[in-house]
Amino acid sequence: MARYTGPVCRICRRHGIKLFLKGTKCLTEKCPVQRRPFPPGQHGQGRSKLSDYGLQLREKQKVKRMYGLLERQFRNTFTQASRAKGVTGEKLLELLERRLDNVVFRLGFAASRSQARQLVRHKHVRVGDQRVTIPSFLVKPGMPVRMVGSEKFLAALKETRELTKDRPLPGWFDRHPEEPLGTVTGTPKRDDVQFPIQESLIVELYSK
Repeated sequence: MARYTGPVCRICRRHGIKLFLKGTKCLTEKCPVQRRPFPPGQHGQGRSKLSDYGLQLREKQKVKRMYGLLERQFRNTFTQASRAKGVTGEKLLELLERRLDNVVFRLGFAASRSQARQLVRHKHVRVGDQRVTIPSFLVKPGMPVRMVGSEKFLAALKETRELTKDRPLPGWFDRHPEEPLGTVTGTPKRDDVQFPIQESLIVELYSK
């Protein structure tokens, strides 16, 4: 299955919530979720009642699209979470949050996770002393994450940081006030994911 390349604002409207897939546009009054708070399509404003399976599937699709994973990637992540010690749903969110593309996004170095994934692919991210080009790389406590590139790139990065300065910084990060540098100080907790996610529905879906 190929990665979705269509209009992402339709996805947010389908789920009825901002998934922050469009970068800084999601923070303005131009956001389609605010302008048209109903599902897209001809029958978007009609009433629809989902079954239990439909609710579980919708929740899985929402989280998968928010973090930008393909179906197989998401299932493999869930399998890894189910084998780890602890609550499966919380472990799933922890693994998703520890992805390098998500870390770059959370630190405010990218306006969206898709942009963060592109920065990782284009060798603009250094973890410790090495450049990492794998978006799914899992960061660990103590790892510094630094953005590198030309003066033009760093100038554009500074503008992005200014646009995302109001975005809350999770407690498991320490970000340098001036340099494009952040340090992972711990592991993400459930409270750090300040987003309406019902991970129990995803666990129920894959447990069938």
